[in-house]
Amino acid sequence: MLVNFVTDEPGKIPAIRAMLEPQFHILPQVLQSDDPETGANGMLMVDADLRKMDCVERIKRVLRVKRANPEKMFVVPGHLQVMIAQAYALGATAVVSRPREIISKLIQFANDEKADHNDADSASPETRNSATAFESIFSTAHEGKPVNLADAEYATSQIITNIARNGFNRWLDEIRRHHEGTFQHCLLVTGIAVGFALDLGFCEADVKRLGLSATLHDIGKARIPLAVLDKRGELTPAEEEIMRWHPVIGYDLLKDIPRISNEALDGVRHHHEYLDGSGYPDGLAGSDISDLVRLLTISDIFAALIELRPYRPAMSRPDAYKILCGMNGKLEGALVKAFQGVALNGTKPAVRSR
Repeated sequence: MLVNFVTDEPGKIPAIRAMLEPQFHILPQVLQSDDPETGANGMLMVDADLRKMDCVERIKRVLRVKRANPEKMFVVPGHLQVMIAQAYALGATAVVSRPREIISKLIQFANDEKADHNDADSASPETRNSATAFESIFSTAHEGKPVNLADAEYATSQIITNIARNGFNRWLDEIRRHHEGTFQHCLLVTGIAVGFALDLGFCEADVKRLGLSATLHDIGKARIPLAVLDKRGELTPAEEEIMRWHPVIGYDLLKDIPRISNEALDGVRHHHEYLDGSGYPDGLAGSDISDLVRLLTISDIFAALIELRPYRPAMSRPDAYKILCGMNGKLEGALVKAFQGVALNGTKPAVRSR
């Protein structure tokens, strides 16, 4: 389960990680800015001095941003009744004071979450978690705020876990059943890229690198006008020109983020480049296009073909693969051939579900 840990003391973060990871995934945030991060949904845990009004005001701003988080647990010393009352006034769904209580309450929340989604038609927790993280990433970019790289890494890890555990075909069915529009496309591209990498036998680090690039590849669309992005028909030439700017917009949104890799930036900017130089935005050709981008481009095109669009039905996987095979000179033939297994048959679970 994902836990957004908010604190006024950075020194508390290593201790909470040591206590809760790897059973729970911790996304920490320190209350030191007037512009709080937009983290992914999940459980919100606050450990801060509620006697300080400036701290309370910052927490209020965080809560406004994270209003979709269903559970809000506050860690408060048991003898400080003023802080306990303040926690409930801020909307706490639980107040705890000892490490044992923290773990017990988190386990309870996790079990309740599983019970709420235990029917056969429900998406898996990993699918829900990754979709929630995508929503956070895109809403942050749309608001002009720095993208939280941890959200993208978390979304990627959840998709990798899902496909490794349940296989590509089941994951694809879940995405088609529960999501649509831009989020569906981004989820599809990431899952297809991850399935492709797993099928090729990539090491874990390389699967994550390709997956993260796929997760972020269309982030620039968050800044495309909704009238163009959500249009229920084919785009006009002018609208198409606007849309063609999204790789550059995405690159500019991400380039100054600490820890962002050059590979991820390369994938974001160049996933519409073709080997014959006919792509955009930079008209790269041949050896100027990296192996990661070649894999990502195949995944992106295949996803676009098999997803449902307002102006056309979803194409079958065999027909979509035929389109890829017909793009001679634009895509690397050896990689298209290697993609056949994923395109037509999917991938089998790498581990058994429990």
